[in-house]
Amino acid sequence: MTTLDTTVRAKRSLASRVASGAAGGALRIFLIVIALVWLVPTFGLLVSSFRDPTDIAASGWWKVFSAPGQLTAHSYETLLKNETITDSLFNTVWITVPATLLVVLIGAMAGYAFAWMDFKGRDTWFMVVVGLLVVPVQVALIPLTVLFREIGIFGDIIAAVLFHVGFGLPFAIFLLRNFFAEIPRELLEAARLDGAGEARLFATVVLPLAAPALASLGIFQFLWVWNDMLVALVFTNADSQPLTVALQQQVRQFGSNIEILATGAFISMVIPLIVFFAFQRQFVSGVMAGAVK
Repeated sequence: MTTLDTTVRAKRSLASRVASGAAGGALRIFLIVIALVWLVPTFGLLVSSFRDPTDIAASGWWKVFSAPGQLTAHSYETLLKNETITDSLFNTVWITVPATLLVVLIGAMAGYAFAWMDFKGRDTWFMVVVGLLVVPVQVALIPLTVLFREIGIFGDIIAAVLFHVGFGLPFAIFLLRNFFAEIPRELLEAARLDGAGEARLFATVVLPLAAPALASLGIFQFLWVWNDMLVALVFTNADSQPLTVALQQQVRQFGSNIEILATGAFISMVIPLIVFFAFQRQFVSGVMAGAVK
């Protein structure tokens, strides 16, 4: 009887393994198909950026597979000679990098304070931070425009940076506070017994443990600021406008030269993609950290 039960369980186990493998394979194929479909517009934009305007007007981008001679780098040469576009690309970097680093750094310090430091009104202030998450960006455009004009920074890069930092901090503090709260208290107490102060504890113990969460936050903030146009359209001028605004402003100037717009749009798109794929392992680790705990 025991031998029969063992055989049945073995057969069931083999059948379940086969079914599980088939289901996993089907799911993997489905996800690959979804990913390829998602990448089709990006690939089409890339191909269009390497085609002449006459070819773009005459046929779709997929025709390049039957006529590869259509590919040319003339559009990139023309675009890179346009000072407005090149300057706006550097402006985008000068806006995005500080806005991302400041949000990650200040959010980490505030999140640690809310998680492990005792001070008066800690819970009340944290609820205020959580409440700020629901404040829409549009509400602050006019008040901050007036404020920035009064202090003389309206139209400068720093105005856009400060706006992005202000609206990025509530989410950063909320995310990192919840992550820091999951750190074992015994680990922090052991570091304090070894003589570590709060600053050293934060720098040598907490930040290394929070690297995945910090990377995830940095990617989110980078993508939001890089792709933003509303804030940049309001708070920057012709000398400080980022790439998104520069492309929008030059649509009429370029007119029917869609290949120029395709080239600029692809450049604007490819840098966030590079950042995401470069840090995708840290991003996935940060997203899964809460689930694992």
